[in-house]
Amino acid sequence: MPYLVFVTLLWAFSFSLIGVYLAGSVDSYFSVFTRIVLAALLFAPLLRWRQPPRLAAGLMVCGALQLGIMYLFYYQSFLLLTVPEVLIFTVLTPVYVTLVYDLLHWRFRPGYLFTAVLAVMGALVIRFDGLTNDYLLGFAVVQGANLCFALGQVGYKVLQERYPSADPQHKRFGYFYLGALLVVTPAWLGLGGDNYPATSLQWSILLWLGLGASGLGYFLWNKGATLVNAGALAIMNNALVPAGLLVNLLIWNREADLLRLALGGSIILASLWLNEAWIKVSKPAQSE
Repeated sequence: MPYLVFVTLLWAFSFSLIGVYLAGSVDSYFSVFTRIVLAALLFAPLLRWRQPPRLAAGLMVCGALQLGIMYLFYYQSFLLLTVPEVLIFTVLTPVYVTLVYDLLHWRFRPGYLFTAVLAVMGALVIRFDGLTNDYLLGFAVVQGANLCFALGQVGYKVLQERYPSADPQHKRFGYFYLGALLVVTPAWLGLGGDNYPATSLQWSILLWLGLGASGLGYFLWNKGATLVNAGALAIMNNALVPAGLLVNLLIWNREADLLRLALGGSIILASLWLNEAWIKVSKPAQSE
């Protein structure tokens, strides 16, 4: 859980940095490509190439989904929606996490789904401000990002369960970024525009997003995912909403309803507590 909490705080800045400084100014395909190249360069010196072929291929698929395809959806969503709307539509991710995890294990656990839906309700309490008229396409794009993000992190968790290794995870995580590069490189070459960063601030933000949010962040998030149960993982996917609002309030001075923030945050915390209580009562399999 500490890994997930740390990365939640790390990622809390990403929404505003992208929405305020990059969206509409810097080509989204170039932004995605740059972030993943920087993340790959960070882990390339650590990569131990000799891994079981199925594990290596699985890690590449997880990276292609969770980082590559997800980012392509995610950056496009900022061109269709406001930042608050993007935040609204990400609250369905916990439901996808629980359903995908149960599907991969050929079972259904209503307790996980219930606590995930409760976390969704908490996030909606915080962030529901009404929607623009033209939001259906944006909604579909964000759901594509949500589903890819869920598939990637759950797939990584299941891979570590099925292919235990004596190697530390950072020695094989480079495959994750290689998989993402196989997706975003042709996307940038074929669809990218010529709107490159024009200021040192924009380049600095891309550098931070690549090395910090994408490089360090995705490794620690996926490592954290292997250390918690599926219900807790689903709930932590929504902790980003109150964290992102706090960042907006404290740094960018955006208006936020503190009462709704406190109420919604309390609901998310309650869902986490209920999830842990459910785990103790139901005595889940050791693989979780």
